[in-house]
Amino acid sequence: MEESVLVNKAEKYLKEISNDSISLNNIDDFDNFKSLYFKLDDRLNHLQNLKDDMDAQGYTTPFTSLSRYGTKSVAEVTLDEVGENSRHNQIFRMKANAKKNILDRVKSAIDSHKIALGHLKQFGYVKCNSCYKKYSIDEYKKNKAQCSCGCKSFTFKINKETTHRIEIIPFLPLSGNYMVLMSQFSNYGREALKKVLSILKQERKGVVKTISLVIRFKDENNRLVRKNITMDSEYVNNYEEEVRKRYGPRVRIEALRFHRTKPAIIDDKHARTALAIAYVRYCEQIILNIKDDILKRRLSDFKRIKNYDETIHEFENQTPDFIDKYDVDAIEAWRESKINEKLRNYNYLDRFGNMIRPLKRDLKVRDNIYKNSFVNIASALIMWDIFRYYLTTSNNSRKIESGPFPYIRVELDREQRKVFQTTYTKVIDILNDFTDIKIIPVYEMDLLLYEKFKFEKQIKNSNIKFNHVALGAGLIHENSDIELEDISNAFNINESKIKKEIKNINHIKNPKSDKSKKFLDLIKK
Repeated sequence: MEESVLVNKAEKYLKEISNDSISLNNIDDFDNFKSLYFKLDDRLNHLQNLKDDMDAQGYTTPFTSLSRYGTKSVAEVTLDEVGENSRHNQIFRMKANAKKNILDRVKSAIDSHKIALGHLKQFGYVKCNSCYKKYSIDEYKKNKAQCSCGCKSFTFKINKETTHRIEIIPFLPLSGNYMVLMSQFSNYGREALKKVLSILKQERKGVVKTISLVIRFKDENNRLVRKNITMDSEYVNNYEEEVRKRYGPRVRIEALRFHRTKPAIIDDKHARTALAIAYVRYCEQIILNIKDDILKRRLSDFKRIKNYDETIHEFENQTPDFIDKYDVDAIEAWRESKINEKLRNYNYLDRFGNMIRPLKRDLKVRDNIYKNSFVNIASALIMWDIFRYYLTTSNNSRKIESGPFPYIRVELDREQRKVFQTTYTKVIDILNDFTDIKIIPVYEMDLLLYEKFKFEKQIKNSNIKFNHVALGAGLIHENSDIELEDISNAFNINESKIKKEIKNINHIKNPKSDKSKKFLDLIKK
């Protein structure tokens, strides 16, 4: 396929995706749920095929073929030829940029679709009406809507216990338009985006990937040779012995450099960006719905603030016909005079033209609400979802499937867990009071995650079947002062299931009988 044809084909397909809006209306109806999942899954397959075609045509390194006279060309050229070559270089560079940009958008669209499908898989499953076997929606599609027993009749079930937030799906950059969406954020939205990206980009302590050395030794002809070599991370503790083994005992190391890799919590740039955009856009919608109710409680006069905002909005973009549109200072002076005139009619300015104290105080209170609460809603929400995901899944399941968070680390180290040291208590109170979202303020979430990962190592070789959602809820109860009822409501799981897992936790951590102790010694080995 010609390069320009492939670029046009990809652009056309991404445009089709952007024009097809995603609706979650009646998503609990199986036909609607199935239709959405199948559509997104088919799109993902098509996007991955496009990416494969682009990789095959060198879209990952589109600038490598570019060269200029005077650098890679050694032939003598005339002045006219130099000018002609410069024009050709400009055309080739434009084509290379087009390749780079379209591949970037396709990668973003692929990760966005993976996120959407991950949340939908967690949201619901089907159960055979004959043998009652359960299937995830992707298994249902692969089996062509037929159970292994031959039955084609299924019942759709919503899984309230798993970690999912399908509400973010319409806000994902599904067409790869992440740059456009980022440019549309409000001031506090941009600040929220930075905070969420900072959370997802939290890196672990560097791990040595390769070692670069400059060595000096004498070859077979007794000539002094200087050489650059690279060694894998397996030689990090014995690189000197390995160098002597390869190049003789008299080899000298002149320079040494360790190359480290620092994986993030979400170890993919496009996945991080897509998740951050979706959560922030979703939270902006939440804020739009609840801000008036919050401000009515916190401000001394909500109507006064509303009149003030309407006045500012009325004149901030107006330009009178009698003023030259290029005379910016005159336009700004006119707007200010009109705003002050209307505010004076409302009695919001004193006789000296200064804003009255109650209005000034309310504006300050509102600004603090936006800066300290609204800007942190997305961070609080995604931190809770990731925290809950780790608590309610097993180590093996995280290795096999990334679920709603593609490219997430199977386990977090101390550096990565640092982001969970912050508890957004005020934000959580707002969400609990003004929305249907259920979150409990868990202090020292980082230590709870450490307890979960440590417990997973303890039960690694055991055959005990755990309810991992109840297990995560039980670990919170055992390591905090939070009431069992509150944990049960936040995790949408019955208290009796949590109590059962608490017994298993205590049985593993504090074995009482000799038989239990022997069993634990065996699984540790």
